[in-house]
Amino acid sequence: MGQFEAFVGVNLWTALFTLLNTLTIFFVAKKFLFGPVMKIIRDRQKEIDDMYAQADQSKQQAEKLQSEYEDKLSVATQTSDRLVKEAMARGKNREEEIVRAANREADAIRQKAAEDIAREKKKALNDAKDEISSIAMDIAEKVVGATLDSDRQQKLVDSFLEELGEQV
Repeated sequence: MGQFEAFVGVNLWTALFTLLNTLTIFFVAKKFLFGPVMKIIRDRQKEIDDMYAQADQSKQQAEKLQSEYEDKLSVATQTSDRLVKEAMARGKNREEEIVRAANREADAIRQKAAEDIAREKKKALNDAKDEISSIAMDIAEKVVGATLDSDRQQKLVDSFLEELGEQV
């Protein structure tokens, strides 16, 4: 073996000792290095998995909130549409009520005006009758040449006015 060792340059005891040292270092590293490193890797993986789970939960919660918001927005839109329609209906009813009140007031004003006109017409006719009777009396006095008593004078005026009213 001496020549082989000299040719290859490997001592069997040195190779065996090196192999034992390597195995010892491997087992020691496995016990004190790989275990803690693997624990750190597992812990980090667990943190990452927890972060993904939390992100998924946050996403689901955001989608739920968005759905609730859209529902509330839809309800608010429907409510506002209903309120606008009700306000328009109340406005239209109020408008109709105001128009009816204005028409009633206008009718009352027209009726009062018609009554005022009739009253003024009657007053004007009475004034005209008085004036005509006064003129008729003056003419009758001049024609007859005598003064008439008040009863006879009234009868003449009334008959004259009746004749005048029938002609008109």
